[in-house]
Amino acid sequence: MSSAPTPPTVREIADGYAFTGPALDLGAVLLDGVAYPDAPVRIPLGVLNRHGLVAGATGTGKTKTLQLIAEQLSAQGVPVFLADIKGDVSGIAAPGAPSERTTARAAEVGQEWTPQGCPVEFYALGGQGAGIPIRATVTSFGPLLLAKVLDLNETQESSLSLVFHYADTKGLELYDLKDLTAVIAFLASPEGKEELRTIGGLSAATAGVILRALTVLENEGAGAFFGEPEFDTAELLRTTPEGKGVVSVLELPAVQDRPRLFSTFLMWLLADLYQELPEVGDLDRPKLVFFFDEAHLLFKGASKAFLEAITQTVRLIRSKAVGIFFVTQTPRDVPADVLAQLGNRVQHALRAFTPDDAKALKATVSTFPRSSYDLGAVLTSLGTGEAVVTVLSEKGAPTPVAATRLRAPQSLMGPIEAGALRAVVDASPLTARYRDAMDRESAYEKLAARAARPQSAPVDEAPRRRADPKEPKEPTGAGGLLGSLLSNPTVKNFARSAGKQLGQEISRSLFGTSKRRR
Repeated sequence: MSSAPTPPTVREIADGYAFTGPALDLGAVLLDGVAYPDAPVRIPLGVLNRHGLVAGATGTGKTKTLQLIAEQLSAQGVPVFLADIKGDVSGIAAPGAPSERTTARAAEVGQEWTPQGCPVEFYALGGQGAGIPIRATVTSFGPLLLAKVLDLNETQESSLSLVFHYADTKGLELYDLKDLTAVIAFLASPEGKEELRTIGGLSAATAGVILRALTVLENEGAGAFFGEPEFDTAELLRTTPEGKGVVSVLELPAVQDRPRLFSTFLMWLLADLYQELPEVGDLDRPKLVFFFDEAHLLFKGASKAFLEAITQTVRLIRSKAVGIFFVTQTPRDVPADVLAQLGNRVQHALRAFTPDDAKALKATVSTFPRSSYDLGAVLTSLGTGEAVVTVLSEKGAPTPVAATRLRAPQSLMGPIEAGALRAVVDASPLTARYRDAMDRESAYEKLAARAARPQSAPVDEAPRRRADPKEPKEPTGAGGLLGSLLSNPTVKNFARSAGKQLGQEISRSLFGTSKRRR
């Protein structure tokens, strides 16, 4: 702990963080390599619904910052959602391990460090991992989010919206991918073409593109993410009987294999929460804080409609008392319209080894309020666990920019053992509710039954050849129904010209999502 007098500049910065209400402690003001523990840097709880950004180069401590903020939120009764991209956030469930480094850091920033873990629920998408399975029905996921996952263009996205609209109006439940595949295949058939005539069109070429994309998605193992029982996002808002917020940790160990799917699935969680929560305005503390790690995956290659929907969600969900923190390497990873709504900033070190790095550094400096620091020099010289901070005060005004030596998390900084994680999952009351997948009658079964009904042949139809008993039978799964429809020559040649564009906006909320049918 420094015994030197506090410089006037440090006192001036500290005055900007002297809040009267409940707040989170980030660390101490840092000047010329010296931390001043009597000049704490904090974030008021009441402004966390104004969202935030945690940025910085790889290895600068972004994950530990998430852990630090999350455990303090939990202690103050605020539930937290964390995406575990790197597999090292699970330690938040266990007390931290004392060390000389931790003791020294605590002394430098005036922290009373006590090892303690948080109440945690572990989740995994579709059960692909040790956590409690999180699934969503295709209907709930919606066409706009699914179009992002499938990398569809705007025309194909509109056609997919038409498919969802048709399924809604005809009572064809879209629970899993085979349901959606069956509906698209049917609409590419002569019978489906007639039914679509009054509301729009679906070209054979577009249907083929969507079906191929769905096949690729299923082959990557993503089919397990879609289905029932669908996860109730209200589970993310729970607190313990002692009043601590539950930390929900979503395991995403294979994000490198399917980044588009994972990032979009997280957006589904937010869209679903938005639909469920009432308007409450600004409270003294948020109902939930959602950390969106590797945020650049969400925005990369996104359509204009998708970006507009994200911007709208970020803007509107604050009135539901939900805070969102985007976590990425540079602010340039986040679109300007979204970045403008992020009132709280924790910027870790940046590197300037290349011309592109220099551009990113200059762009980052330009997004901060004016300060007494040479931010370009500071951002390239920060050590691990140090950051430049500016947040919103209790009155909604930006606080002074503060180079900060951050506190150490009190929970374990690293993953817990696999056995300990499984024990937490096995002990959860949610495991029995969501563990086993179910497959109710839905679009696939209804269309398969319809195709199996005897059809009276037209008078001029040529006699069908007798089936060779040695030929293999048509498979009974989604591929069988799809194959029987798409192998029809009429279907292959139908509607080569572009189909009629979707003429009206589908009545869905943000991202085209729709609540589950119970």
